[in-house]
Amino acid sequence: MFVATIKLNKQKLVIMSQTTDTFESNEFLKPQRSQKLNILTILTFIGCAFGLLFLLATPAIMKFSKSMMEKSSSADLTPKQIADMRLAVENMDKVQANIVPIGIVSIIGIGLCFFGALMMRKLKKDGFWIYVAGQVIPLVGGLIILGTGQYSSFGSYTAPLIAIVFIALYASERKNMVY
Repeated sequence: MFVATIKLNKQKLVIMSQTTDTFESNEFLKPQRSQKLNILTILTFIGCAFGLLFLLATPAIMKFSKSMMEKSSSADLTPKQIADMRLAVENMDKVQANIVPIGIVSIIGIGLCFFGALMMRKLKKDGFWIYVAGQVIPLVGGLIILGTGQYSSFGSYTAPLIAIVFIALYASERKNMVY
């Protein structure tokens, strides 16, 4: 910005000029999104996209997995592996029987997570609670629809652990959200 100053010095008009480094748009007053929040929201958007793709592919994945398990010969497996496979087939049958309610709960969760992350990206604190609801609703809905059988292996705890980690990371960024 260019500023002109006029001084009267012993009956002479002296014009002095100087430049200043002020911002007219008050850009320096706007709160800035932290790099951590930026990365978290981008990862959330990617996770929502993968979640939606996985949800759409679930019927085909279940059908393929079930056919592969049925084709495997029991002669090569131990009794424990056979029992685990039977339990997995029962769980897949439950998922196939309840694919519509599971899909609805999943879409609601994905939508809430996406919208909450979008709000947090705009530094809105309410987005955190919307995101938390989007993470919790599918977990609770899965327990209600499928029961505890869905957590029969160690790998089935991956989604809840990721949800807890992301909720904790977003909670640590709430101090940077201002609206």
